[in-house]
Amino acid sequence: MAEWKGQSRGTVLGFKIYVFIIRTFGLYIAYFVLLFVAAYFIIFSFESTKSTYYLFRKRLKYSALTSMFQVYRSYFTFGRIQLDRVAIGAGLKDKFSFHFDGSQHIQELLAKKKGGILLTAHIGNFNLAKYFFADKHNNAPVNLVMTDFEHREIKQYLESVSEKSKLKMIILKDDLSHIFKMNEALKNNEFLVFAADRYFKNTKTYKELFLGKTVKFPQGPFKLATRNQIPVLFVHIMRERKFHYHFYARPYTGASDSARELLKAYIQDLEKMVKKYPDQWYNYYDYWKDFK
Repeated sequence: MAEWKGQSRGTVLGFKIYVFIIRTFGLYIAYFVLLFVAAYFIIFSFESTKSTYYLFRKRLKYSALTSMFQVYRSYFTFGRIQLDRVAIGAGLKDKFSFHFDGSQHIQELLAKKKGGILLTAHIGNFNLAKYFFADKHNNAPVNLVMTDFEHREIKQYLESVSEKSKLKMIILKDDLSHIFKMNEALKNNEFLVFAADRYFKNTKTYKELFLGKTVKFPQGPFKLATRNQIPVLFVHIMRERKFHYHFYARPYTGASDSARELLKAYIQDLEKMVKKYPDQWYNYYDYWKDFK
């Protein structure tokens, strides 16, 4: 199976259709249409379905029937958080409720004036971070560190129908210019956000157990934090019942000079989130390299 290439699912046309449905008929109708879209992906995205089934059946130890249901639920939930992102950005934020769990740790990091590293994953809906920070920490400069492999047309279209974000982006470049931007951000007491559950080919990695089997994680975010003694938070924004989102922020309190210990703490935190919200971890490829 092909490795993750850094591209997002979907097409510009698909997002345009959903924006039209949301604005014309409302969010509930968009969710209804999504019921059929999720079923489509089960059948016509077989490699992703196979990998997702493996997560539930082998790593989370669900029954075969429950695993099949969870695959469908994962596709549906992934689509729903994309719709929520569009809806909130298009002015329907008041329809949603938000719970801030541990947001005081954000202020504590700002008070230290050393910057901070926020470690998240491809789980939940961290794309909504700008709305959480706008409500609670409007003075917190946040930089999303990411690759530029995402479908640019989709990103541009979503930005055209959404509110402008105060979040900044630092794009990983082959010329390593992103390192200077990250160092500058930290000097200015800004936050760097890494989704640290994926890595690219030729990236230096660590091997650690995750959900009972060894997997690779990128070394970069963990070495950056420990070598420079930068405070770390584990952060996630998870969708709950109805139109409710839960923001989690947990400080890392382990050995400040050990990248491996930080990674292990990150994995422990991520495992808790995956087990609590199993349909919201979105790595639709051969994550554990079991399909060679």
